[in-house]
Amino acid sequence: MMTILDRNASAEEIRNVVEAWLDAHWDAEKRCAKGADRYDEKSWLTQVFEAGFCVPSWPIEYYGLGLSQKQSAIIEKAFSRRNAEGSARDRFHLGAITIFKVGSEPLKRTMLPIMLTGPICCLLYSEPNAGSDLAGVRTKAVPDGDDFIITGQKIWTSNAQEAEYGMLLTRTDWDVPKHRGITFFLFPMKQDGVEVRPINQITGESEFNEVFITGARVSATNIIGSLNQGWTSFQTAIAYERLIMGQGVTERRGKSKPDSEPQLIRLARRQGKYDDPVIRQKIAQALAHRELNGLNMERAKQEIMTNGSSSLMSLGKLAMSRIQHGEAAIATDLLGQEALLDGDDSADAANVNFDAAKAYMNSIGGGTDQIQKNIIAERVLNLPKEPDMDRNVAFRDIKSSSL
Repeated sequence: MMTILDRNASAEEIRNVVEAWLDAHWDAEKRCAKGADRYDEKSWLTQVFEAGFCVPSWPIEYYGLGLSQKQSAIIEKAFSRRNAEGSARDRFHLGAITIFKVGSEPLKRTMLPIMLTGPICCLLYSEPNAGSDLAGVRTKAVPDGDDFIITGQKIWTSNAQEAEYGMLLTRTDWDVPKHRGITFFLFPMKQDGVEVRPINQITGESEFNEVFITGARVSATNIIGSLNQGWTSFQTAIAYERLIMGQGVTERRGKSKPDSEPQLIRLARRQGKYDDPVIRQKIAQALAHRELNGLNMERAKQEIMTNGSSSLMSLGKLAMSRIQHGEAAIATDLLGQEALLDGDDSADAANVNFDAAKAYMNSIGGGTDQIQKNIIAERVLNLPKEPDMDRNVAFRDIKSSSL
């Protein structure tokens, strides 16, 4: 049942309504829905969705509550305090956000309720020969009745093993320049013709994957945006991905809990270096960078709400990359020789080494640091664009194309 709240509600009113709802529906001790023996993600997310708490900043007609971002943050914090999942999907569920922003009405009505109540949506963008230059994608989408037949390869796809859907960038017209003739699909992953191979990472995880698609199918109704105009709708998706990464989503879950003491300060205390003035200055600078980036992300959010995209996303994503590498370096300095250790017997060293390696994910995913610098130079600082000799050449005629 939809919760009754609107933009006229005060912070206290919103907090009271959310807390009362959680009291009635969530067992914080068992970490599951009230009356349940264990956590059932689908069942719980359905309750959150029906209450409007999944996407509170979206309009009521699109399953939200029509609240402001500031009001929505109150709901997110209430859920976070109880360790309850399901809120803030209007900030972090990239697939649902993209469909809400640029999907057709039928696609919104069909897929938003499905996506907001469980399924993971991966990003099928990069290819072995189209990473930094995503407009060079070669995965084919060939019309076949009401469907398209897909053949191609994607790489560096996070969470592809679990994903039920993927946002898929394909080539549908080879006789126009590379930025045209691209179509963006919401692609069903669990079907014949889709093979996922995990990639072993330096952190010991296998979040990234290769995805091989051979003769798989997707309905024309699953086009995100318009046929052959996928580059435009893709820009919305990549902008939100950069916004999410700029907010530190690639960091380890639970690393920084709301209102808790920053990890670097806790580590400095444990190492007996909290009163060292040089260390304090480094930590203060790191925390200032985080605060500044948070303010910049608020600017970017406001701009994307107005214009649908924002080059400031690239600034935030690049800044977060530098923040993560910089904080890992400070933590390494705090540990000194202990940073050479690892394993369960050296928990601090293991955490620092993991974070140092994990930081590279933010430097690569969503467009490399180098790509972000190009975007910032051209679109934020208005510096001259780099030459692109292929921009107006039919993709079929580009020498490196593999048809």
